[in-house]
This record gives sequence, C-alpha cells and structure tokens, in this order.
Amino acid sequence: MQIIGIRMRKAGRIFFFEPNEEELAKGDWVLVDTSRGLECGKIVVGPRELLVDEKVETEPGLPLKRMYRKAFEDDLKQLARNQAEEKYAFEICQNKIKERELPMKLINVESTFDFNKLIFFFTSDGRVDFRDLVRDLASIFRTRIELRQVGVRDQAKCLGGMGGCGRPLCCASFLGDFIQVSIRMAKDQNLSLNPTKISGVCGRLMCCLKYENDLYCENRPRTNIIFRPRPGIRVVVADGEGKVVAVSFSRRNATILLDTNKTVVAGWEDILPVNAEDFEAAEEPMQIETPKPVEKPPRKLERPPRRERPRRMEAYSRRYNRSDKIERNTRPERPPKSRGDRTRRNSKRNYKK
Repeated sequence: MQIIGIRMRKAGRIFFFEPNEEELAKGDWVLVDTSRGLECGKIVVGPRELLVDEKVETEPGLPLKRMYRKAFEDDLKQLARNQAEEKYAFEICQNKIKERELPMKLINVESTFDFNKLIFFFTSDGRVDFRDLVRDLASIFRTRIELRQVGVRDQAKCLGGMGGCGRPLCCASFLGDFIQVSIRMAKDQNLSLNPTKISGVCGRLMCCLKYENDLYCENRPRTNIIFRPRPGIRVVVADGEGKVVAVSFSRRNATILLDTNKTVVAGWEDILPVNAEDFEAAEEPMQIETPKPVEKPPRKLERPPRRERPRRMEAYSRRYNRSDKIERNTRPERPPKSRGDRTRRNSKRNYKK
C-alpha cells in the first residue's frame, strides 16, 4: 500500500493518507477529509510504499484514510478566498472582544475548506466565559464557531518571529510538533544556565537545545547522580531562578518560589543549583539495587518406590471361610417371583374401631 504525507498549514503536523488512482507528486495540492471537515493540503512527502512494521502518523483516534481528490484551479481560488475571510473574521472578533472587555488575546483564525467551521485561537491567564462572544460571531458568519485556548508556545508558533540567532523561529518555519526540552540538556552542553540566554521568544527553553544534545551525550558516560535540593537554597529551573520552598521525596519534586513571585513545581531532574557548594553538598549517588541472583530451591529427595505386596490368588473373606464361601456359591438360585404373587402388606395401623 502507498501513502503520502500532507501538511494543512505552514509548519503544521504531517498527516499520512492513502492516495487514489490519480498521479501525484510532491508539491501538489489535494483535498482530504479530516475530523474538522473537508480541508485542502499540500503534499510534502511523495508517494511511497508503506513498510510492514511501520507506524505512520494519522489524525488522533482515526485510522489511515483515503484522500478525496486532487485540487483544481477553482479549489485554489476558493482557498485564497477563505484566507481573505479569515483575516476579516480576525478583525470582527477582535472588535467584539474589545466591546465585551474580555481578558483574552486573539492569536489566529482558521477555517475549513468548505467554510463550514471557524476556529479562533486565543491566549488567556485564566478561564474566560465567551458564550456571548460565540453567539455574536455565529449571528454574523452563519457557521459553526469554535474558540480554542492555547499556550505560549503555540502563540509563538502562530505569530512567528525572529530568534536570538537572527533566524526565523524553528516552530514557525519547519517544526511540525514541539519536542521535549529540559534544563539538563543545557548543562550537558556546558551552556550558561542564565534563563534569559537559554529561553526563546515564548519564555520557555529553546527547542534548539535538543538538536545537538545527542552529539554531546554520545561519548559521555552516563552518571547515576541526581541533584536533591534542600529547602532554602537557590536553584535554576526552566522558568527562571528562585528559592526552594519545599521538597517532596515521595514524588521526587520540589516547590520553587521564583524571583518574579511565581511558584512552580519541578522534578529533581530539571533542577540545577546556582552555587557549586550547594551542588556538592546536596549531590548524592543513587543507590542502585543490583539484582540478586535467584536461588534455586533445594531439590527434594525422591522417595523410593513402594514395594508391591504379593496378591493372594485364593478368594478370601473376613466373614466367611474359604469352605463356607464355596458352599454359598453352590446354593441353588431362588426362582424369581412374578408380580402377581406378591401379597399386599397390611398396614400397621388399624383404622377400624
């Protein structure tokens, strides 16, 4: 079976579909049926054979689907009109947010190919009651409205920008999905642990810390040493520098009060000390339990087989002797009685007075 990789948005995730009988190549525009509805995407991975044990990325909870058809010129014009409608919807929604004074910031607007649904992405510090806003937008556009709250990393991916290296943001240019980054990677690469130097535009650790981490850790021996923080010392985490307030040994995490008066909870693997003295004092080797050899239970002594007693060939009974038994067997058999010869047993009770 052949598969193709399709990307719906710029720097979006790549989903795989099964092609139809049409001739397709990398860079063609096609129409596919997704959980949102009918959408138009671009082929970024050309047709290739699916391996036997290969697992391809599809939409969450959905099997591998077949593409709808190849896009025509009219479909591309419809896609351009949809992009213009998205800009218009962005302005309308921004004005409605100002009118209702909602504590939210609009980030982006997306629509399906058939304009059956409009999705508005926004950020907010807390929960927002936007039910009245949804009614206003539904009465204007006459279509399904969906508002989705996203985080700071998704905000940087939607808006784009320039990183500290002078190049466009990786998440907005080619990264389809976010990768997990920890502050331990910065320490392994001997980088500065200053949060302002290793954080990106979004305020989180830069994604590029993951790119060369495998090269640094390839020839370095793995040490089973974990920093166990103590209350009162200053440490560095992904969100900044702060002071340890509480330590949980059962959950292996610590509560840290940052210099910005914000409290965060981080695991021991994501915490680094500011002073080297605290690190040496708190650093202890992990007690690795070596597996004990399994002791086989002692083998039980086999019981010798029991001797068989010789059987007596003669007939024997505890009640009768051998001669009585022979005489008992030679007695003539009693003739069987017919049913009519049976006499009715009288009742013990006499009901006659």
